[in-house]
Amino acid sequence: MKSLAGFHAVTSRLRQRPGTIREIYVDAERRDARAKDLRELAKRLSVRVIAVDAKRLDGMAGGVRHQGVVAMAEPVDMPKFIEDVLEELEEPPLLLVLDGVQDPHNLGACLRVADGAGAHAVIAPKDRSVGLTAAAIKVASGAAESVPYIVVTNLARTMRELKERGIWLIGADDEAPTSIYQAELEGAVAMVLGAEGEGLRRLTKDSCDLLVAIPMLGAVESLNVSVASGICLYEARRRRLAP
Repeated sequence: MKSLAGFHAVTSRLRQRPGTIREIYVDAERRDARAKDLRELAKRLSVRVIAVDAKRLDGMAGGVRHQGVVAMAEPVDMPKFIEDVLEELEEPPLLLVLDGVQDPHNLGACLRVADGAGAHAVIAPKDRSVGLTAAAIKVASGAAESVPYIVVTNLARTMRELKERGIWLIGADDEAPTSIYQAELEGAVAMVLGAEGEGLRRLTKDSCDLLVAIPMLGAVESLNVSVASGICLYEARRRRLAP
C-alpha cells in the first residue's frame, strides 16, 4: 500500500480506480463543502472514510502537504517500458522526454500538462531525475495514474530507439534559430526538455532531430519546465486537431 495525499490526488484516484483504494482518512475537524463532497463520493463508491486527527495525517503523508485528506491505496499497474506504450497506440505517438528534472513539483506539473495535452508517456533517465515521489504525485493531481512515467537507464540510447520507430525528436533550446511555431509537429513526435536553468545536456541535445525555441517577448529569459512542456505539447496537439 502507498499513501496518496491531497484532495486532487485522492479524488482523481477515487474516480478513476476506486477499487484500488482501501480507505480514506479525513481530518475530523474538516466540515467544509470539499470534505463533504469527498465523503459523499467515497460513500457512493463503497470506500470507507475514517475521521482522524491532523497529527496522524501528518505522519501518514510523509511530509507532503495533505490538506486534511490521505488515502491508502494499492499501486497502479502502469507500463514500465516505452515499447509497451507504443504498441497499444492507435494514433501517432506524442511523448514528453524530460532530461534532468529534479524538482518533484516540476515533475508533477509536467505530468499534469502531459495528461491534459493527451501525451502518451513521459520519459526520464534514472540518474539526475527526481522520480515519482509523494510530492510529485500530489502535484500531478491524478496524472501519475493516467500518464505512464517511463524511467530509462540510458536516455541517449532510448532516444535512438525512438528514432528507429520513426518518432521525430524535437528539443527545446533557448538559442535555437527555429521557433516552435515553425517546426513540423504533425506526425509522431517526442518533445525533449531539460531542467530550468541548465537546459538540455549536450548528448541529449545532439540526439535530437531538431531544436526549437519558445519565443520570449518580455523581460523574462526562460520559462519553468512544466510551462514550457505545456506550450510544446499543446502546440503539437493543436496541429493534430487543426482542420
